Amino acid sequence: MTRAERRVASPRVVNISDLRKAAQRRLPRAVFEYVDGGAEGEVTLRENVRAFEEVTFRPRNALFVPSCDTRTKVLGSELAMPLLLAPVGFSRMLWPRGEVAAAHAAGKAGVGYTLTTISGSPLEDVAQATSGPKWYQLYLVGGREAAEATLERAQKAGFTVLAITIDTGTFGMRERDVRNSAGTLTGPSLLAKVPHLPRLLTKPSWLAGFLRDGGMLTLPNVIVPGRGPMLLAETQAALSRSVVTWADLRWIRDLWRGPIIVKGVLTGDDARRSLDEGAVGVIVSNHGGRQLDCVEASLRALPEVVEAVGGRAEVLMDGGIRRGSDIAKALCLGARAVLVGRAYAYGLGVAGEAGVTRALQILGADLERVLKLLGCVSVAELNRSYVNVSAAWRRTGC
Repeated sequence: MTRAERRVASPRVVNISDLRKAAQRRLPRAVFEYVDGGAEGEVTLRENVRAFEEVTFRPRNALFVPSCDTRTKVLGSELAMPLLLAPVGFSRMLWPRGEVAAAHAAGKAGVGYTLTTISGSPLEDVAQATSGPKWYQLYLVGGREAAEATLERAQKAGFTVLAITIDTGTFGMRERDVRNSAGTLTGPSLLAKVPHLPRLLTKPSWLAGFLRDGGMLTLPNVIVPGRGPMLLAETQAALSRSVVTWADLRWIRDLWRGPIIVKGVLTGDDARRSLDEGAVGVIVSNHGGRQLDCVEASLRALPEVVEAVGGRAEVLMDGGIRRGSDIAKALCLGARAVLVGRAYAYGLGVAGEAGVTRALQILGADLERVLKLLGCVSVAELNRSYVNVSAAWRRTGC
């Protein structure tokens, strides 16, 4: 067993919170808080998690449930449980070739992996690493011509679903990153890294891996015409210049030869418009509380979107998933499946592929146990009758 595997096999690692604590110990502060933090006052970040506490279960007792079926199908793909790994930018800051490691773990677990445009690993390498469903998440950084080339590469590599993120009208104000000067850590200037050195030297395991991995200075899947790969340091400004509009969905729809799902939907109106523009599904998401602060928690927004869609498309959600019980609650309120970001990113930061595998094991075991305790034999049977929603449901905390 490797040292990384021993970290996550410890009897002290029993839930996602334990992985979070372990990641905090291993990663430099700027890297950990990049993953852990949210926008502005982090109200939505906290509410994403707290919303699950306002939903309680209504179990069917005195039932013997010897086994449970956690399998489901999302956009035509079979999943071992109703879960996909969400797009997490800059994963190579967490672990060498982090996207490849996470994708391989997802494939072994029988769940899907979503590769972000803001990836430090070539999409072809990621595609080869996983045997599970492969989704590609699109930003228009680099411009339309760069996006068109990337979409062609993604389709040739075997990515089957395109997730288009619509909630980045500009880059969210992530105050922890500003305080930590996180952007300079992976910038092209060696001089800019000097202020980080005292803290980086206290994390020798992370630093050695980061340096061996080349410092992740470019985005190999964003090839700017006439220039080559976009520099990582350019990403924030590029995102602010690359807003995805409804008009963009039309030309993207003409290029992509598979299902399109729109990510960043929080209202019934946007859900209906997404379907009108050719999407076959939506992801209820507030970007993990990293964009506009004080918006609705994803779980609270879910019922409105489910009602608006009215069974015409698949509805997924992300934001705040930390336990298998959270997955069950989301499904009870109408989600087909969930995407998890921080839950697996903590594991990736602790132990690479082994850490992601451990996160998925924790969530899978949680979900199966919850189903048995609910007296429910399959995730397909979960519905609103299994939960109560708190009277404080509409409170956002702002």
